[in-house]
Amino acid sequence: LPLCFPQKLWRMLESDQFRSIWWSEGGRCVAINKDLFEVEVLGRGVCQRVFNTQHIRSVIRQLNLYGFTKVQRDFQRSASLPEFLSEEAAASAHSQILYYYNPSFNRAHPWLLGTCKRR
Repeated sequence: LPLCFPQKLWRMLESDQFRSIWWSEGGRCVAINKDLFEVEVLGRGVCQRVFNTQHIRSVIRQLNLYGFTKVQRDFQRSASLPEFLSEEAAASAHSQILYYYNPSFNRAHPWLLGTCKRR
């Protein structure tokens, strides 16, 4: 049987093959480097394709359909201008990283994967 979306996602996260997607927050969140994911995963040829799409919007739609919610990263800003500017540059690079959370999708509790159902 073909794997459902959460199973494919889990396999990608557990694989050493992908640099664009990883476990974050101690295995409770999925982190996706949007630009790298588009090239590394969605830009593959038909025979090597993981998902049946070439668009990040479709992957995000699937995440939402399976109960994932986007996690906003909150940065504390420094008062001094040089520190603020360097933090701003880091935050800009960091903005290409998307974080998604689902209580049933946890690296420490793989048995919960079966409860990830499409809405």
